Amino acid sequence: MANKNFAIMGVGGYIAPRHLNAIKETGNNLVAALDINDSVGILDKYFFNADFFTEFERFDRHLEKLKAKGINIDYISICTPNYLHDAHIRFSMRIGADAICEKPLVLNPWNLDALEELEQKYNQKVYCILQLRCHPAIIALKEKIENQKKEKKYKIKLKYITPRGNWYHYSWKGKLEKSGGIVTNIGIHFFDMLIWIFGDCKYYNVYNMTDKKASGILELENASVEWELSIDYQDLPKDCSKSTFRLITIDDEILEFSDGFTDLHTEIYRYILSGCGFGIADCRKSINLVYNIRNFKPNKIE
Repeated sequence: MANKNFAIMGVGGYIAPRHLNAIKETGNNLVAALDINDSVGILDKYFFNADFFTEFERFDRHLEKLKAKGINIDYISICTPNYLHDAHIRFSMRIGADAICEKPLVLNPWNLDALEELEQKYNQKVYCILQLRCHPAIIALKEKIENQKKEKKYKIKLKYITPRGNWYHYSWKGKLEKSGGIVTNIGIHFFDMLIWIFGDCKYYNVYNMTDKKASGILELENASVEWELSIDYQDLPKDCSKSTFRLITIDDEILEFSDGFTDLHTEIYRYILSGCGFGIADCRKSINLVYNIRNFKPNKIE
């Protein structure tokens, strides 16, 4: 398989190094990178000769010039703030590239319909990073659940605490209209995983929703779920030796999947490059759910 040409948007962000590593580990080329900030020395570790831009207009023009010279961009990796994903996916397809986008693919469910239409129009694909679906422990759990014959629903408790400092609330991540809030920004992977394994959501309720924490319940086809998310340092268990605490119990049995996260982006890239990958349809149910949760009105019967 010939090497593919990549560009990346949001290369200065937290998650971008996992994409840079995935592009390199799969034997492909990074041609150009964009970020409004210029603290991007990380590029030297992975792609020393990649062109870099801090202005979208110059980045756009550069890719068009390359295309005129017969150098096509096959994929654009999108690591930009959540609220920009939709526009940057559209840009990718317009220049003839498939989009590989970080979660959440978009903030609003109706944006998915428009992107599906654009896939048809431009004959391009949109892929989302749903890395938990590639985690060995999660795959094993899905196989186990599918093979079990159980009359009663599973009882699940999900607790995820990943503290963030004051900077978080001043950045785009702390603004609901830009990140979708913590349920979207840090919780969507877990909701996607639960729906993928235990079926569609039939009912939900939200007990608590602030800029630091959220909790509630889900009734899935095959499971009842109590969930809690927090970015508040005070919520870490006192005996927790790590900076992040994640716990999922299924019928009081602990699901251990703390390790093995760092290489999952590379696995996703291999999956995409093989002609597969998780697309718009795979994202739809979890995006619908987190949209409904963050727009939940107390005392409303759902």
